[in-house]
Amino acid sequence: MALQLEGMCPLIQVFDMPTSIAFYRDVVGFEVVDSEPAGDDCDWAWLRLNDAELMLNTRNEKPHRPPAPDPARTAGHRDTCLYFGCRDVDAAYEYLVGKGVEMDPPKTAPYGMRQLYVRDPDGYNLCFQWSVDASNSPSDDARAS
Repeated sequence: MALQLEGMCPLIQVFDMPTSIAFYRDVVGFEVVDSEPAGDDCDWAWLRLNDAELMLNTRNEKPHRPPAPDPARTAGHRDTCLYFGCRDVDAAYEYLVGKGVEMDPPKTAPYGMRQLYVRDPDGYNLCFQWSVDASNSPSDDARAS
């Protein structure tokens, strides 16, 4: 018998927790379920948006935090992408643009996924995506006109 899983909650390391919480909560729309210690300037936070969960952890607790992130370490964040199921990718784009996020418009990948990519403050990639039924979805060219 296979494992019976009830979800997944990845943990990513962030440099500045208040900045990360402001992005995920105030821009993307996650709620802070729990944090330690309580408040935005914490060392660990558990976030939820509908069925999506995410944990954030600081690499260094406040007394040991360097003045700036390690560029070599942050460069490695580009290799990580969190994919979120999002039925209306185009509406997500409009929402995020309205929140001041700069990104390219969504595109439909050759394998049939409508995708919107954005980077968080630590350089992690986020992809909001949903499968497209080619028979009733306009192409990228038709959406641009």
